[in-house]
Amino acid sequence: MDLKATLNKDNITLPDNFFHNVQKYKEHLFKWNKIHNLTGAKDEKTINEFIYDAVFPVSFLPKTKNLMDIGTGAGFPGMILALALPQTQVTLVEPLAKRASFLQFIKADLGLQNVTVIKKRVEEMPPQIFELITSRAVTDTNMLLKLSENFRDENSKLLFYKGEKVYDEVDKNMKHKIIQTKNRHYLLLGEE
Repeated sequence: MDLKATLNKDNITLPDNFFHNVQKYKEHLFKWNKIHNLTGAKDEKTINEFIYDAVFPVSFLPKTKNLMDIGTGAGFPGMILALALPQTQVTLVEPLAKRASFLQFIKADLGLQNVTVIKKRVEEMPPQIFELITSRAVTDTNMLLKLSENFRDENSKLLFYKGEKVYDEVDKNMKHKIIQTKNRHYLLLGEE
């Protein structure tokens, strides 16, 4: 996958330095991954797919002042969204030390003023309201709703990166929208 061409084809508006920063991110990820096994994605094609997957919602998300990503892992989707949305304050919540250290290193190396890395489980964090809460491959929707209770209000939106089973996890009474791409179902909650 030619990441740049695919994102341009999809008319996803990204900052001028996005591809430069993504390239540096990938170089560091490959180095760290050999030692620390941060992600199962080991090759450029898979990493590019993960990046595309992480950044695609920029095409439909409203402008957001702040967001929290629960269980960021090696940076998907939170760090990639931080690179794509420099005006948004992004809080990356990751309990594993090796992954949190990697995220902190990327933040420092790329000089990302809009990123905060928190090495904790989300349940251990003090309450704070975010406009957007994201999560990918952490747990099912009901558990994510429970985990995010202290971090949202009636105006907050939730974006969960899901697979085909998303339809089994959504109560028809929830205000939601499901946006599909070839490999992903994005569950957006809090939408009319």
